[in-house]
Amino acid sequence: MGSSQAASLWVLLGLGLAGILIMTRKLKQVIREDFGAFVEKLQLLPPPQPAPPKAPHPLTGLTFAVSDVFDIEGHVTGFGHPDWAKTHDPASRTAPVVSTLVQGGATCIGKTVVDELAYSISGVNEHYFTPTNPTAPSKTPGGSSSGAAVAVAANLADFSLGLDTVGGVRVPAAFCGIMGFRPSHGAVSHSGVLPVSTSLDTVGWFAKDPKVLGRVGHVLLQLPFASSRSPRQIVIADDYLQQVKVPTDRIAQVVVKSTEKHFGRQVLKHENLDNYFNLKVPSLRKFHGEKTNGVVKVSSIKLLAHVAQSLQRHEFKQNHDEWINLVKPTLDPATSAQLCGPPESSDMEVEICKSIKNELHAAVNSLLKDDGILVIPTVADPPSKLGGKPLLSEDFRSRAFGLLSIASLSGCCQVTIPLGLHNKNPVSVSFIARHGGDRFLLDTLQTMYTSLQEQADLVTNTKLSKTALTREQSAEVSKEKGNQAFKAKEYQKAIGFYSEAIKLSGNNATYYSNRAAAYLEIGSFLQAEADCSQAINLDKKNVKAYFRRGTAREVLGYYKEAIEDFKYAHVLEPTNKRAAAAAERLRKLFVQ
Repeated sequence: MGSSQAASLWVLLGLGLAGILIMTRKLKQVIREDFGAFVEKLQLLPPPQPAPPKAPHPLTGLTFAVSDVFDIEGHVTGFGHPDWAKTHDPASRTAPVVSTLVQGGATCIGKTVVDELAYSISGVNEHYFTPTNPTAPSKTPGGSSSGAAVAVAANLADFSLGLDTVGGVRVPAAFCGIMGFRPSHGAVSHSGVLPVSTSLDTVGWFAKDPKVLGRVGHVLLQLPFASSRSPRQIVIADDYLQQVKVPTDRIAQVVVKSTEKHFGRQVLKHENLDNYFNLKVPSLRKFHGEKTNGVVKVSSIKLLAHVAQSLQRHEFKQNHDEWINLVKPTLDPATSAQLCGPPESSDMEVEICKSIKNELHAAVNSLLKDDGILVIPTVADPPSKLGGKPLLSEDFRSRAFGLLSIASLSGCCQVTIPLGLHNKNPVSVSFIARHGGDRFLLDTLQTMYTSLQEQADLVTNTKLSKTALTREQSAEVSKEKGNQAFKAKEYQKAIGFYSEAIKLSGNNATYYSNRAAAYLEIGSFLQAEADCSQAINLDKKNVKAYFRRGTAREVLGYYKEAIEDFKYAHVLEPTNKRAAAAAERLRKLFVQ
């Protein structure tokens, strides 16, 4: 071996080793960071099991993680920002909600990433890196409780805790394809939890298994045993479903079919929420109404979005403005724009917001009563691509907060339910029950969850079947156009149509065989032979493909192979005199 060859070999070997090292580092990084979900690993172990005949702890065997807004004794609560962690001491006691879960038999395994100051719903945190969305790795995981959702979606924990102000649990649940529960406001203690907006904040939780979601709910909500109740009305918000960037029936049809299966069609009701809220929440007219020719035109979903954001911003500043002014932390431009960009809310505007909260609370409770479920989309848009800009846009926030604000402002309970994928993006639906209807909502979820998943799979498979059928039908149309062009001796045009048919449905032997016939007419014998071979691979009994390949091979000088093709065509079709004659002619000329 020459020296230049040896050098080349070493270069290739070096590049190969370098590639292996890079891939190994990447794999180690993914494993080490656990999808980037955790900011700190720890372990809080449950107490020993009680002696029989007492029942074991209700959460025995389950692991959970908590967002980095929950105090754990001896650990600094980071609030999604390193400057906050630097300027605060370790917690002196563990948040009661965390202690309750540990006492209930669950093991806490760590603290998870939250958006900066738990203020955003994007799931992006430039200080701690953005957790990887296990369901859609190229997309954002949603926030603010991004790491908690990722930990559950990646099977790193059985359940997790998050803080939901205006979507902090519901959005990452929707984006990561898991369940997220926002209980009624005030139903779970906020003690030992960093506040964002006190009148909107709710401790929520994530799970993949509806039974686990329910078990956690029974412990945190301290629910005594009671028989479950079936809903007497399931209200589908038709106008709000129109906000979604997926086909409406992708959600509505799934819910309708599941409802009919469990409770009957009679419980279904359709409502235009925009009209209902405009009628039942009169203070909306006072908030940012736009007048045209003396008539007030109000879109309730947009106004509710503005109300929720205004109240969140106002209360956040009340809680944390002193720290921000003192420390002057470096804030993400999106956070800074939301906190500092809009003008301060006046006292009158704040009072209007509070009036809207009270009126919305009464309106939703009146609509649903004790036995109703409201069906809305969780979010309008799919998760954004990592590094994408839609999350920063006003339109995106308005669509998202308009939907999220119903439960946040009314104080009602809401659960996010995954419904599979659409165009590789997670799809979800949300059920809302009146304030205090948490058990009823969890029971309804338990009843409907399996059939919702079955219906979602059915809709997806039906769509795929229809798409496949449409492609096959389109391919047939292209083939027929090719046949017409062939008869008109427009062979190049025929080849184009047959190629289009192959592109639409590449497993049809006839399309290749017909294109081969057109290639033969223009003297492209190599292409004709290749197409015939492909047709034969797809259909071993395609007589025309054998005959046309024999014709191409005869011209190309492959006489023995041509004879074999003609003979086999005659075997498949004994009445094919042309194949028999061609084989005999070549045999006499070239076979001695």
